[in-house]
Order: sequence, then structure tokens, then C-alpha cells
Amino acid sequence: MNITESATLLTSEYDYEDSSTTMGDYEGGEICDRAAVREFRRYYEPAFYCIIVILGAIGNTLVVWIYTHFKNRLKAMTDVYLLNLALADLFFLCTLPFWAADSIYGWTFGSGLCKIVSATYKINFFSSMFLLTCISVDRYIVIVQTTKAQNSKRDRLLYSKLICVLVWLLAAVMSIPEFLFARSKEDDQGNHFCMMVYWNNENNHTKILVLALQICMGFCIPLIVMIFCYTNIIRTLLKTRNFEKHKALRVILAVVAVFVVSQLPYNSMLVFEATQAANTTVTNCKEVQRFDIAGQVMKSLAYMHSCLNPFLYAFVGVRFRKDIFRLFQKLGCIPTLKSSNLLQGSSHRPSVMSDTETTNALSL
Repeated sequence: MNITESATLLTSEYDYEDSSTTMGDYEGGEICDRAAVREFRRYYEPAFYCIIVILGAIGNTLVVWIYTHFKNRLKAMTDVYLLNLALADLFFLCTLPFWAADSIYGWTFGSGLCKIVSATYKINFFSSMFLLTCISVDRYIVIVQTTKAQNSKRDRLLYSKLICVLVWLLAAVMSIPEFLFARSKEDDQGNHFCMMVYWNNENNHTKILVLALQICMGFCIPLIVMIFCYTNIIRTLLKTRNFEKHKALRVILAVVAVFVVSQLPYNSMLVFEATQAANTTVTNCKEVQRFDIAGQVMKSLAYMHSCLNPFLYAFVGVRFRKDIFRLFQKLGCIPTLKSSNLLQGSSHRPSVMSDTETTNALSL
């Protein structure tokens, strides 16, 4: 195998919107036949994506419904962030049916829609990561810097709305590569796939830069901020005598653990992909196929965060659960007596993750 063949063998970018196909990610060069990978996607992705879409749509729609149904519900920064997070997850879920169809039939929607769907995914992916970071910072301020949070409560609510605007704008900027490089491409068998095709990609510099930005902005920076904030929150909780602090610690650990477990494997594959693009280390086609299949599984694992967010950040809050019971009660889904008993039994457990500053900041 010559140098050109080695440099172009591993070609599929392990990005959410990219497909592991029999094609390269830039024009020209030898390719590795990935029919086995495409066959795996055909059976694996549609079923898995269907589950994620159903669960995510139910959870995130319920979050949006609660925030828009009850008046004066957006009273704190975290409430504003949670509403935007649910919207970002819903928009993200709207892109999954396109990728499920792509795995079965190939991309039949043209290059224009390929760019739109790819960019829509990336905007909502980054906005979701940024909003999770904002939530951790807000909880840090409320719990670790309680006095400052109480004194600037009204200003912080205004700041949260401005921050959300900046989050969406920054996410849109991060999606520029999708607008530039995503397009429908045809392989030797006449199948079309929506993928990133980099031009001016000498020595894969463009691809490496795009991957590096996604890894840093979409994982490393949010993870560092979350670890810093939640570490200080845990220290503060351990110093208190609040009897609910152990539950608060469990929820915080669950939030960090789910983020790491869902995002670390996929971002590790992105690091490998960037390394492969910079200096080809895997030249065996079967190994490339195995990495492609592993990338598909890790990608799907990362998708699951969009349907877990409502449970980790919203439904853990007692006030939020009260609103759900009230809503279901109005709809006649829950008897009045039953919902009242449930609310009474949980009324003493406000949430550090999603309730406003009017509740005890150290409780959960």
C-alpha cells in the first residue's frame, strides 16, 4: 500500500451528521470499501434513533409545555437555561429522522438540505453543551456565592436571557463548517450520502481544525467548567448540616457521570480521527471498518444525552414535578387526591438543580 492509499484510507469523519460510507471525506484518492459498515448502520441506527426521538420528544416537550403553560415560571437563570436546553434538544431530535433515512436509503434530499440539516444539528449540539455549562455556573453562583446571588437576582435573570442569545449566536458560528463543507456526494455504486467534503484541505489541515474546534468547544471546555463548578458545590454541601445534602451530591455526580459517559467515548473517537488525519496510523481496511462501527455506536451513545437532559436537570426539581402533577390534574390524567398526596409527600425536597433561588439553595 503506497502513501497516498494510506493517507486516504480512513476517510469518514466521526461527526454526528456524517455517515460511515464507502466514500472519502475529500475528493480523490483510494478508498476503503465500507459496505459492511453501511449494512450495520442500516439495521442499527433507525431503531436506536427511533427510541431516542420518542423519549427525547416526550421529555423535552413536557419541559417546554410546563414553562410556557404556567405564568411566572421563568423566575431564575436556570429556568431560562432549561427552557432553551429543551428547545435545543427538540431541534436536534428533528434531525435524527433524516440520518435514519440516510442509513437505509442513502441521502435523497439533495445538497441544500444536507447543509441545512447538518448545520441545524451542529447549532443545537453546541447550544446544548454551552447551556449545560451555563447551568453549572449558575448553580455554582447560587450555592457557593449565595450572598452575591441574592443581591443580584433581578440582574441575573436579565443576564441569563442575554447569555442565551449569545449561546445561540456562538453555536451558529460553530456551525459554519457545515454550511461550507456539507454536501451530498455519490459513490461508485450511485448511492448518495450527506457528508463533509473539505476543499482546500492540504494535509487534512481543514479537517483537523474542524475536529479540534468541536472537541475543545463541545467537550473539553464544558467538562472543565462543570468539574470546577460541581467540585466547589460539593465542597460547600459537605460543610453544611442540611439533611438533604446527600441527595444533592448524588444528583450532581449523576449529572457529571452521564455527561462523561455519553460524550467521552465519542470525543475520544474524534481525537483518533484527528490523529489519523494528521498522521495515518491505521492502514488496514478491516481495522478501519471496525473503528467505523465503533464510531457509530459511540455516536449513538452521545445522542442519548438529548433525551436524558430533562430527567437530569428538570424533573429532579420538586417545583417542576408539582407543575407536572398540576398539569396532568387539569387534563384529568391524575385524580386530585392522588396528586395532592404526591405533592405533599415531596414538598420538603426542593431541588438544587432546577428550582429557583427562592428555595433553599443547598437542598435538592
